[in-house]
Amino acid sequence: MTKIFDCIIVGAGPAGGTAAYHLSKKGHSVLVLEKASLPRSKPCGGGVSSVIQEWFDFDFSPAISLKTNAVYLTYNKKNAIQVDIKNYPIWMVKRDIFDHFLVQQAQQNGAKVQDNTEVTGIEFKSDRWLINTNQESFTGHYLIAADGSKGKMSKWLGFQQQKKIVAGALEFEIPIENQTDINIYFELGLAHSGYVWNFPKADGFSLGAGAFGEKRKAQNFKNIIRDYGTMFKLDLATATESGHPIFLWNGDQKLHTQNAVLAGEAACVVDPFTAEGIRPSIFSGMKAAEAIDKALANQMDALEQYSETITQEWGKEMSSAKRLAQVFWRFQKLGYQVVLQRPSAIATMTRIFSGELQYSNLVNRAISLLESSLTF
Repeated sequence: MTKIFDCIIVGAGPAGGTAAYHLSKKGHSVLVLEKASLPRSKPCGGGVSSVIQEWFDFDFSPAISLKTNAVYLTYNKKNAIQVDIKNYPIWMVKRDIFDHFLVQQAQQNGAKVQDNTEVTGIEFKSDRWLINTNQESFTGHYLIAADGSKGKMSKWLGFQQQKKIVAGALEFEIPIENQTDINIYFELGLAHSGYVWNFPKADGFSLGAGAFGEKRKAQNFKNIIRDYGTMFKLDLATATESGHPIFLWNGDQKLHTQNAVLAGEAACVVDPFTAEGIRPSIFSGMKAAEAIDKALANQMDALEQYSETITQEWGKEMSSAKRLAQVFWRFQKLGYQVVLQRPSAIATMTRIFSGELQYSNLVNRAISLLESSLTF
């Protein structure tokens, strides 16, 4: 007899792994389908706030490459600002290790994980989903689509016109033996409507660039990254290159349908100002698990409440983030000058990234500062 899972999750990234962990911990039968072979690499700077530890009851230490308490910002490689992070250090992670670690915790709770399994189609029959793959077919009462920005699940579920800003990033993973630099670096002057970064890992650096403003122009990210790398004497010759689209939040939207929800980047929850994606994906995966758990307990509006929860607990913050992004990326140089004059401003932004503060706590003040500076 074919096993019917309580929930099938498509995608083994942070959202999928989180949902699998929390659902399996509740005793539900869970199947995670991943098209790649695990552990699989994922283009990503790999910075995540340690505040996520509060959402789990296991220690993330085995999945952390290193921890940092210091962030440096520059504009055109000059006028460096240092910010110390006090309460929630930023974790630097390698996504193949971090994502797989999350999935392994779910497996310890009894979740089944099947990699090298690409979903080829889905069909809702009676009260359950039939998931067809390149291996075999699976059946589940509920479905979580967490297959990222390149996934097909959202369209197959009927979400044809999602609200999103499609941004892009290019990244180089540079291996370095005996790497000792644990600081995070951001450069705000070299890339138009975005930033360049240098994120440390225990065995090297993630050097990349992205454009996240709504009004972007064509630019050669590779040359920009190569130029920035000279600050650290980093050579791209030994690097692994990867480019990828990013779906930034661009307004509240419905994230549920018949016995199914979207989570992670498939739900377009990425921060429209910083392009932070790991923490919001984990948050959405956690909330998706809560919704499915309630639905399995016959709460009729549980999935509808999931959409509302993301709107209330994440969307309001992202609305503030988008307002800040629209002004800051338009007047990028001025924004940095304002920060230079008020070092506490970047400390505040760092606290937002680390999860200590919310955008709504400062966005009106920040925009007022930028707009008042334009009058001079």
